Amino acid sequence: MPRILRIAAAQMGPIQKSDSRAETLARILSLFDQAADRGAQLVVFPELALTTFFPRWLLQGDALDAYYEKAMPNPQVQPLFDRARDRSVGFYLGYAEMTPEGRRFNTAITVGPDGAVLGKYRKVHLPGSVEPKEGQTYQQLEKRYFEYGDFGFQAFDGADGWHAPRMGMLICNDRRWPEGWRAYGLQGVELMLMGYNSAAYDPNGGTTEGAELRTFHSSLVAQANAYMNATWAVSVAKAGNEDGSGLIGGSCIIDPDGQIVAQAQSLEDEVVVADCDLDACVQGKTKMFDFAAHRRPQHYRRLVDQVGVRHDRT
Repeated sequence: MPRILRIAAAQMGPIQKSDSRAETLARILSLFDQAADRGAQLVVFPELALTTFFPRWLLQGDALDAYYEKAMPNPQVQPLFDRARDRSVGFYLGYAEMTPEGRRFNTAITVGPDGAVLGKYRKVHLPGSVEPKEGQTYQQLEKRYFEYGDFGFQAFDGADGWHAPRMGMLICNDRRWPEGWRAYGLQGVELMLMGYNSAAYDPNGGTTEGAELRTFHSSLVAQANAYMNATWAVSVAKAGNEDGSGLIGGSCIIDPDGQIVAQAQSLEDEVVVADCDLDACVQGKTKMFDFAAHRRPQHYRRLVDQVGVRHDRT
């Protein structure tokens, strides 16, 4: 009997600095209900889905702290958890986390159809810089506002009602680094969930990367890594023009052969749905990417010992 899980990618259009939390949550709940009405059992939202992409601004004090969630759930977000339980539909949600000790992370959770948290992930590959760059209209200050994730890449089991898939999570820039994917692949991952807020321009300067190329790269890395780890992948954007700063779209659901089976067509709030046969992972995991048969880790030492490029001579 096939293990079919109906998944929705819930792309969000821009969230402006002036948008209230109530307005944003209402949009999230509307997308959730649209997905549930189409039979989705799991809804995937973007990175930092509750706020504008605040690392583009230089902020401090209360103006910065207002963007973080000090608990999850909390009273402002509880209606989403209640809706999940009422409709027996789970979700992935990205948000800015502040721990009780005051530590800050770019975080995502996966919540089951009973409204309980199944897994939690903290972003590992933080882009940008600690200090703002002079002369730039928009910044990329994730390294200033977040610590590097400290959970690593720990797979977890999905809900029984989802056919208990082996699951993993990534956030935005993580999807561009194959190490995280392979760490999950070695744990038998069948379903990778990831949200992103990717600029439609180069925040570090330069004009060689526009929205079209960046959208292509976003799909490319998800497709390639889904194929090389024989897993379904759901990659979901917050898109459009946020206070003058563009974000790419291209939210998509990708099968274990690396093929896009559903993709958003706009830069606005949009739901796309696909029926994902988890058993479609078996072909890749038992043939081309049968790790037990084909991996040679004795030759991979450089991958964990080295950070920057070295031109070693032999």
